[in-house]
Amino acid sequence: MPQLDIAQSLESPIVRFLIGTIGVALTWTLVREVRKIPARLAVLMATAFIDMVGLLMIIPLLPFYVKHLSGEGVKMFGATAGIGLISGFIVSAFTVAQLLSAPMWGRFSDRFGRRPALLIALGASAIAYLIFGFANSLIVLFLSRVVQGAGGGTVGVIQAYVADATAPEDRARALGWLSAATNLGVALGPVLGSFAVSLGDLDLVPGSPRITMGHAAPGIVAALLCLVNIAFASKYLVESHHVPDGQPREGRKTSREALWRVITHSREPSSRLIWIYAIAIGAFQGITAVLALFLNARFQVTEKTIGYFFMYIGAISVFARVLLLGRLVDRLGEARLSRVGIVTLAAGVLGMPLAGSLPVLALAVAMIPLGTAFTFPCVTALLSRVISPLERGLYMGLQQTYGGVARIAAPLFYGWAFDQLGIATPFYFSAAFVLVTIFLGFGLDRYAKPRPVMA
Repeated sequence: MPQLDIAQSLESPIVRFLIGTIGVALTWTLVREVRKIPARLAVLMATAFIDMVGLLMIIPLLPFYVKHLSGEGVKMFGATAGIGLISGFIVSAFTVAQLLSAPMWGRFSDRFGRRPALLIALGASAIAYLIFGFANSLIVLFLSRVVQGAGGGTVGVIQAYVADATAPEDRARALGWLSAATNLGVALGPVLGSFAVSLGDLDLVPGSPRITMGHAAPGIVAALLCLVNIAFASKYLVESHHVPDGQPREGRKTSREALWRVITHSREPSSRLIWIYAIAIGAFQGITAVLALFLNARFQVTEKTIGYFFMYIGAISVFARVLLLGRLVDRLGEARLSRVGIVTLAAGVLGMPLAGSLPVLALAVAMIPLGTAFTFPCVTALLSRVISPLERGLYMGLQQTYGGVARIAAPLFYGWAFDQLGIATPFYFSAAFVLVTIFLGFGLDRYAKPRPVMA
């Protein structure tokens, strides 16, 4: 059967050699390309990378902390909530706090600057990591995620910083570099978290009594890493947003007005771009939630081989953002390339349940990171063009808020579809939702003309 052939192929030495080759090529590419990044952006990328490492140190450990603090579950209103439900509730607390705080952070950064907003958020993260490390109850653990999420609503601020610090035609390329840096943080964070767990068993002071950090070690290490990040950003991160003295503020919208305007004025370019981002990111994150279950059911991929897929996806994502994105933006422009990305992403998602061999599956999987690399940086770069610089942080925050709602709703819907309608249906729904957004992008080309290509 093709499914068994794929499962056996993933265990072969040839596939493992190819995966290793991809890893080496990825490292060499990043070392070569990092020299081309402007110093101002390199500092921001380093800050975002370190922040992502700290966050991903904690995320994989959360279910184990929940199990330690709740045992087999807790009783609520006469019913027993299991570990899975409690974990989902605590994880969702981060996302909810993040999406609620994003417009606030955006407005704060528009008024007081990007640098203060990022430094305050990093300080909140350090506090959250310490609360996490020393949590002795589920309520305290929940509090740590709320604090972390409230301080984590600065993704839009970071994107606004990129828009401030780069020329309009270079923003998609710069956002791609930023995504590559955070993807590396996603890859390295869990490894450092596992190392921190082992540090918790070390005796800190020779002799007796034995003193260890115990289960607080990952939180302590993440907090220390965050403090290092604060010191680094304080010294090297230069403010990118300057509001002239006496700048009138009467015409600027509040967070609530801007949030509602996306719905009531959905034909405006900024609203359309936010809807494209939210729908597409929700569709992408929704299938990510069931990807491992689908690969196991259809292709017998196990916990021993699932890592190959995520490494493959991550490597292509970084390659696309570092090597291809800038060149294609110069040739096609952000609007046209975003439509190419939407079609590519939809084709990749649709191709996964239709694949019957490893090469076809590899091609379909490869189209997903290519599609996201061409879609999301271009959409964000276009958004930075169609709004006033005085409201750039606010609208970048709004984009994250609507995207956050989609990231909460989509996994729930796709999980239900996987269970009730068949294991392939989430991919069909996702491809359809992504493809529909292409109609929202028509007419945006006039905001981003491609650079003339020199003969």
